[in-house]
Amino acid sequence: MGQANLRVIENTTAMDKNKALDAALSQIERTFGKGSIMKLGANTALEIEAISTGSLGLDIALGIGGLPKGRVVEIYGPESSGKTTLALQTIAEAQKKGGICAFVDAEHAMDPVYARKLGVNVDDLLISQPDTGEQALEIADTLVRSGAVSVLVVDSVAALTPRAELEGEMGDQLPGLQARLMSQALR
Repeated sequence: MGQANLRVIENTTAMDKNKALDAALSQIERTFGKGSIMKLGANTALEIEAISTGSLGLDIALGIGGLPKGRVVEIYGPESSGKTTLALQTIAEAQKKGGICAFVDAEHAMDPVYARKLGVNVDDLLISQPDTGEQALEIADTLVRSGAVSVLVVDSVAALTPRAELEGEMGDQLPGLQARLMSQALR
């Protein structure tokens, strides 16, 4: 068997690399538009507005003082680990700053007495208890598109049961319905 010889070409100068990079960047901007690629340090960093979680330690750990506004944030953890409590505390903090908040209660388990104890103004809180996952996500989408809601909580993703699953027969195999529902909703 023969032995392969590797040859490293090192005659590319820094100037050649810069010219090649400039050409590539120009082509990308022509194809995808100005601003489609840039150096991260070239522009001033955008300050991300945050909503406090009501927990100083968590707000500090998150690095921006809370949960980022205008983003989808999933609070993940085992059952009874405080996910809903954290969401309700965040709602209370947003309401203190004059924000309008909504709670899509797919679990049908919202406790207004507990929410009030956490500081939530339940009189002003918008609440929906949808019948299907599609209905829950349609309501959430409409509220988000309105631009008027500061915090929208969907409690919980696991309770977003697709209509086909509810209307189907016991034992029907409907793999991936909930995953597909979530994927379509979050586009």
